[in-house]
Amino acid sequence: MFFISFIIFLDHSVRVSFDNILYINFLCTVFFLSYLVVEFLYFKKYYDDLNDLINSGLEEIHSSLPNGITSEQRFYNSLVKKIYKFQNEKIEKLYLDKVENMEFITSWVHEIKTPIAVSNLIIENSFNKPMEDTLDSIEEELRKIDNYVEQALYYSKIDDFSKDYFINELSLDIVIKDLIKKNAKNFINKRIRLNMHHLEISVLSDKKWLVFIINQVLSNSLKYSKEGGSIEIYGVLGEKNKRLIIKDNGIGIKPEDLSRVFNKGFTGYNGRIYNKSTGMGLYLAEKMCKKLGHIIEIKSEYGQYTQVEIIFPKLGDYFKVTKM
Repeated sequence: MFFISFIIFLDHSVRVSFDNILYINFLCTVFFLSYLVVEFLYFKKYYDDLNDLINSGLEEIHSSLPNGITSEQRFYNSLVKKIYKFQNEKIEKLYLDKVENMEFITSWVHEIKTPIAVSNLIIENSFNKPMEDTLDSIEEELRKIDNYVEQALYYSKIDDFSKDYFINELSLDIVIKDLIKKNAKNFINKRIRLNMHHLEISVLSDKKWLVFIINQVLSNSLKYSKEGGSIEIYGVLGEKNKRLIIKDNGIGIKPEDLSRVFNKGFTGYNGRIYNKSTGMGLYLAEKMCKKLGHIIEIKSEYGQYTQVEIIFPKLGDYFKVTKM
């Protein structure tokens, strides 16, 4: 209004007295102040409600936001609700992860206490037994402890996988033979027959993580195979992929459990009846396979067999899988 008034005052072609200009400015100022007062009273309740909500805490902000009066306020209300929902989902996921981690730690502690207690009993009763038998028994319990510690270590590192892996070409034959040596006493103690063939296959993977994956599968095969049973390990070279197959004639998996064997903490019927288990071995194996760009599948018929396949995409498909 000052600018318009100044132009009118300087323009001699328009005859408006100075008093009229002042009067016009006065009226405009009154109207403008009236508008500000009305707008303030109009929006006061909305901002008072917001202030009360902030002072009372933000726990119920999602449902307690005052209704917006203008389109702008309704837009910001929607934005705040979406942000709240998103953050709430993240917090809920973190809470569930914490609960699962606590359950794993609790289960892991109970599991690792068993071989420690057994080792103490072996030492206490070792006076009437040959030293070689005592050492073999203690070695077996130490192997169990080592396996549980390894599981916990890889579980803690699974989210930081990208910082600790190196993809290179590996021979399945060498990897499998190293694992067989590591588990040799289990094969001997349970008199498990081993049939290995067609393992002269090279795959792209990280050796440390792949050894852990295969060892989890092999440990399960040994655990749930009956004495005198057999385990077959072989490779298949296809047009689109390479596959490592580990098949045992053990107790198998019930049909209702088969779709959940890779779930976190799932032990199933076998884990509860035959052996206490943390239910983390196959979960970690499946997670690591995804991160490495491999695929792990399991087939089974209860009371007959269990077959686990680790599928290695060929180089052309490898990068597609790892980006998933």
